[in-house]
Amino acid sequence: MKNDRWAPRVTVAAIIERDGRFLIVEEETAEGLRINQPAGHLEAGETLMEAVVRETLEETAHAFVPLALVGVYMAHLDKPAGGTTYLRFTFCGASSGAHEARTLDAGIVRALWLTPDELRANAERHRTPLVLRSLDDYLAGRRFPLDLLHTHSVGPSGTQ
Repeated sequence: MKNDRWAPRVTVAAIIERDGRFLIVEEETAEGLRINQPAGHLEAGETLMEAVVRETLEETAHAFVPLALVGVYMAHLDKPAGGTTYLRFTFCGASSGAHEARTLDAGIVRALWLTPDELRANAERHRTPLVLRSLDDYLAGRRFPLDLLHTHSVGPSGTQ
């Protein structure tokens, strides 16, 4: 029996501010060179916070400590072969600095620090409209406590 259940792709993103600048990645995509917050997909068995810590380290070489949830965003991206829906959890937090010897993920050209004005001036290069939307929410002071999120493990028999 074919499973035709629709499911969104779950992603995480990090907002890290230092001296009025934000940690951003420049990455190669099918649409060319784009800029994005450190972000990526939730992997099997991970919590959302584990995923954002891992993705930030892989893409920027910065250790990330999530302090709050900025928002949960859904984006429907229509592509010629059919649409994809992303459910994105954006966290804000702190970095203890970069691990200089660490290699960045494949496709990541570099990590850089940009001001909000620089990000706005490059909106056409954003990987997704959620880059600016989540930054604006962060700048507006939107913060939700991390205990808003719960992860429940289910055993092999389906019991919790």
